[in-house]
Amino acid sequence: MVFAYAALGLVILLLAGDALVKGAVNVSLRLGVPALIVSLTIVAFGTSAPELLISVKAALDGVPGIALGNVIGSNTANVLLVLGVPALIAVMHTSEHDTRKSYVQMMLATAVFTALAFRGVFDLWAGLAMLAMLSVILWSQAREALAHRRNGAAADAAGDLEEPEGADPNMRWWKIALYLVLGLVGLPLGADLLVDSSTEIARMFGVPDTVIGLTLVALGTSMPELATTVMAAIRRQADVAIGNVIGSNLFNLLAIIGIAALIAPMEVDPALLRFDIWVMIASSVLLVPFVLMRRNLTRIWGVILSALYLVYIGIVLHG
Repeated sequence: MVFAYAALGLVILLLAGDALVKGAVNVSLRLGVPALIVSLTIVAFGTSAPELLISVKAALDGVPGIALGNVIGSNTANVLLVLGVPALIAVMHTSEHDTRKSYVQMMLATAVFTALAFRGVFDLWAGLAMLAMLSVILWSQAREALAHRRNGAAADAAGDLEEPEGADPNMRWWKIALYLVLGLVGLPLGADLLVDSSTEIARMFGVPDTVIGLTLVALGTSMPELATTVMAAIRRQADVAIGNVIGSNLFNLLAIIGIAALIAPMEVDPALLRFDIWVMIASSVLLVPFVLMRRNLTRIWGVILSALYLVYIGIVLHG
């Protein structure tokens, strides 16, 4: 039953996160909040809500291995799996998109996260530092986007910025409220089920909490990103997937661990410092050809990235 509870917790998390995003996006737009601000804040926080709730719950329960393993494992999966599998379906024309600035920001966040990890604990001061860095990045992105809009660089035919995902101008207030309630109730319930059952699985098989976080929890919370990029590849619209991965990884490092560290200090498992954090860094460096050299993500690269992820999971499980 413990595996069924873990699966149920994951499903509840994913559905509740989607409901919260839809509800929050529509109530914000109905109240007159610009689509740009909604995209940079509510959608970003909402889509990372499952990872955030898991990390907070794990920190409060005294199992920081699941919290930290979830973020490190998710970032590794986002590059190797979430980009690798869609590339097997269709070539992603990453050369047509300039994500250099976001990539540099992600690598800086990775460096800060790694430096703080080697302190041995993510505490209040570490959390404040990471959230301060995130605030600067979001402020910079907002300024750039607003300047871009003022200069008329966006296509006029697009009618300003695209509406955030889940936006429905005709959605009724009762439906918006229902989405918000389902999200706010479902997220903590799903996080509670998944963390508790994952911890129990770890105890049953004598597997460290960190390994469960790096594999089961990380892979589960990366499923929405994987499903999205796979569908985009099928529709031959996967060109911007690399930007989504960079943004997700940046948010995972700074927001999720930053907020969790404010709630409860998290000690770092030495095993993460010896191996897994370096795999996360190496997978991030693998993006250099597609970001800085403007190479396309071909099927050959899809095979390489996907195979590397399978090898990594094998090493973690049998290490």
